Amino acid sequence: MMLEYEHGKKRKVRNRQHQHQPKAQFLSLRYLTICLCCFFVLLFFFLSSDRISVRSDSLRPSLRVPALSVLSSMDSIQRSFHGRFPPLRVEDRVQFPDHVLLILSTIIGRGGKELVCVYHGGRKEETLVLPSISSDEFDEFRSVVRCPNAPLNYSSSVDLQFSGDLVKKKKKMSDEKKVHDWAKVGYEAVIDGDTVVVFVKGLTRRPHKESDPSYYKCQFETGVEVFVTQALAAAQEVVRCVLPESLKLNPEMFRVSVIHIDPRGRSTPALPSVARVYGSEKSSVVKVKKHELCVCTMLWNQAPFLREWIMYHSWLGVERWFIYDNNSDDDIQEEIELLNSENYNVSRHVWPWIKTQEAGFSHCAVRAKDECNWVGFFDVDEFYYFPTHRSQGLPSKNALSSLVSNYTSWGLVGEIRTECHSYGPSGLTTVPSQGVTVGYTCRQANPERHKSIIRPEMLTSSLLNEVHHFQMREGVGHMSLLESVAVVNHYKYQVWDTFKAKFQRRVATYVVDWRENQNQGSKDRAPGLGTEAIEPVDWNRRFCEVWDTGLKDLVLSNFADQVTGYLPWQRQQQLQQD
Repeated sequence: MMLEYEHGKKRKVRNRQHQHQPKAQFLSLRYLTICLCCFFVLLFFFLSSDRISVRSDSLRPSLRVPALSVLSSMDSIQRSFHGRFPPLRVEDRVQFPDHVLLILSTIIGRGGKELVCVYHGGRKEETLVLPSISSDEFDEFRSVVRCPNAPLNYSSSVDLQFSGDLVKKKKKMSDEKKVHDWAKVGYEAVIDGDTVVVFVKGLTRRPHKESDPSYYKCQFETGVEVFVTQALAAAQEVVRCVLPESLKLNPEMFRVSVIHIDPRGRSTPALPSVARVYGSEKSSVVKVKKHELCVCTMLWNQAPFLREWIMYHSWLGVERWFIYDNNSDDDIQEEIELLNSENYNVSRHVWPWIKTQEAGFSHCAVRAKDECNWVGFFDVDEFYYFPTHRSQGLPSKNALSSLVSNYTSWGLVGEIRTECHSYGPSGLTTVPSQGVTVGYTCRQANPERHKSIIRPEMLTSSLLNEVHHFQMREGVGHMSLLESVAVVNHYKYQVWDTFKAKFQRRVATYVVDWRENQNQGSKDRAPGLGTEAIEPVDWNRRFCEVWDTGLKDLVLSNFADQVTGYLPWQRQQQLQQD
């Protein structure tokens, strides 16, 4: 009986297993189907996503996406796909003395560490790859990349690609694109009402003098049509021409160049040009209440000094800053973004054109005219100070904006000039931690030069300026402030390491480079320094004739934290170090 019972039990188990076997097979098939579906969904997502980060070249997808669809995530795409898309389209090349500038019809990020410059030539038609110097956004539609000069026997027609991509040899030398010589090229243009202001190298004109505009015309190329109009004004590197009627509301881009007409009336071919204007740039401007006071400056590698300069002048009433960045390779973009996050209205404008400070100021005067009643033009090492307010116990906050406001209703005053006091190293050998206004307190006895705040709509149509002041329209004059009322503290001769960088690089067009043995008596040179950046043994004691702590005392009493003694720009440096 027991044996029969065991056999029966085993049969029941086998029957149950047999009954459930089809169901198990069905579940396995369904599970496999679901897995396959998930796999294909994930594969589709993998191929279509622009957020994945693939490091291996062998795993890079070959999928290409239209450029406009990936602009918002350009950085991640560059990292992930090494620039496979959007393509790096080099539009123009400009040869400078120490580098080649590439202008791209592609928006790429700042830095350029993943970009390499490709040179063709050599003795055996070789291809050479070198790291790029830097890259930056140029305008709304273009970017710039700086490449080292082509080595000997290699073509200056440099190509560009992302590092890691396969380098292809140039098929034919006839494929080389023209490289424009910086000595003779149109480089910028901006719309101003019914006219276009063109900035151009290669037109022989005397500095600080207006030229006869009848000798110049402007040529506009849209890719389909060519228009030529007469110049209305010309001075130094600036030519103003009539904007063709058909281009006033044209949203498309057009290239602008300048034609020179000799005294016999014969026209020369238009100068090569990389200057482009977008017809819709002015039509999109929304009319808003103007700022009373703005500031424009041109700089190179001044990020460590920017915060003190902006915070102090904001306290004096400046509302808006236009920073023309002349190829800086420090952290200026990050510093500006940080300032804007703290509600300072600062914009950075990439200006890759070397030794063109006067032209840059003319360009800024046009751009600022729609936003500002008054625009000050002074450097990051220059600080306005009101001795009368200090001596009489008057508040200095908003003193600068109040000053210009008093002249806004004066129709015959278009410029306010303020004399400068030049400060020396004041015995220091290292950069003062509390900033220049507190650290440098010894200056030369007599003022030199001046700085100006101007009304843009009252300038001559030629926009002629000498950096320190502009030329006004006929009938409009300037107001020179007494030294007892206001002065500009110019921290011109700082500790040697800071001054040396300035010695090595000047931005003004008509100022002789300190390293050239010319015009050594000029006020633009450091007296007694010569032409070599060799530190004099007594440098920290030079240029010290009068100890002046007026601005230092003002800053400490109005900006220093009552508990810690830190100044706001110093405290930020402390946080960054921590």
